[in-house]
Amino acid sequence: MNFPPPAFESKIVAPGDLADRLAALPRPLVFTNGCFDILHRGHVTLLAQARALGQSMIVALNTDASVKRLGKGDDRPVNSLADRLAVMAAVECVSLVTWFDENTPIERILECRPDILVKGGDWPVEKIVGNREVTGWGGKVVSIPFIHQKSTTALLEKIRQL
Repeated sequence: MNFPPPAFESKIVAPGDLADRLAALPRPLVFTNGCFDILHRGHVTLLAQARALGQSMIVALNTDASVKRLGKGDDRPVNSLADRLAVMAAVECVSLVTWFDENTPIERILECRPDILVKGGDWPVEKIVGNREVTGWGGKVVSIPFIHQKSTTALLEKIRQL
């Protein structure tokens, strides 16, 4: 039997194709970014809370090379960009998912011009990349406090101890 590709895969958008796809999204638009290497409860809680701030949400993922430059460990990312994109696209509250290879997501932020820029509670608002730009065009920047103290790094440490 042949099955069609999952519908969520249509939410994966190459950076060069973002402009066309963004135009169709309802505003206010929420933007967040990260590695999202091994998706866990802390991630999906943050994503749902971020999406609740607007009508649509785009998530930009670090490429594999970008993750490596963050110094999270030689074995990171555990999951390839293609796999991370697919898993993120399958999350219901995510409208579109894209990626960035630079050290920061500033180019995607400038392309998307979100109304609301969101990061997790470990990021003070003033340190969030894009804060100046988003507030400059009248948007909001939000640091959402963690409810579940989870991290991919801690999860991998636990697995390694088994």
